[in-house]
Amino acid sequence: MSKGSYLKIGACAAAGAVGTVIVAPSVLAGVGFGAAGITAGSYAVSMMSSAAVANGGSVAAGSLVAVLQSAGAAGIGAAGTTALAAVGGAIGGGAATAAGWFWGKK
Repeated sequence: MSKGSYLKIGACAAAGAVGTVIVAPSVLAGVGFGAAGITAGSYAVSMMSSAAVANGGSVAAGSLVAVLQSAGAAGIGAAGTTALAAVGGAIGGGAATAAGWFWGKK
């Protein structure tokens, strides 16, 4: 790989990390996990209903629904932001590497 390829992969990884951290709160709100609670008629309502049925009528603490609602209501903390950035960076870097490999074929 050339030096330019590494720079492109690094740039895509950085863009993926930053983009994921910026977009995540909007995605949470878009599916219904908001600051005021779960939005009526949203996808989050169906998730909460399914989780409650599976747990005998209540949503378990620490479940996916509980964690997403906490993030939607209180914001994504430092650990969550770090995890999102790591995943976004890995996806961005992986996509750039795959694209370079695919387009580099003759």
